[in-house]
Amino acid sequence: MNQRKDTYRAALQRGPEVAAPRHTKVTQLHTRYLRVTIELDPALPRDLTRWVGPHVSALLRASAAVLRPQRSTT
Repeated sequence: MNQRKDTYRAALQRGPEVAAPRHTKVTQLHTRYLRVTIELDPALPRDLTRWVGPHVSALLRASAAVLRPQRSTT
């Protein structure tokens, strides 16, 4: 328990790690009743492609196999 407390205190004293700043695209929407700020990370399309790409390609392969005409072996 003491070791956990010491580790926690040491982490608090170190402070946050400074990451490389990422440029974001900021879009603001102002209406009479609502104010919204949306920040988009420019790396989002790349991350999205990396996460979704394998699933989409597997789905395309499966659908191509289903739609492929069955050869009759007569």
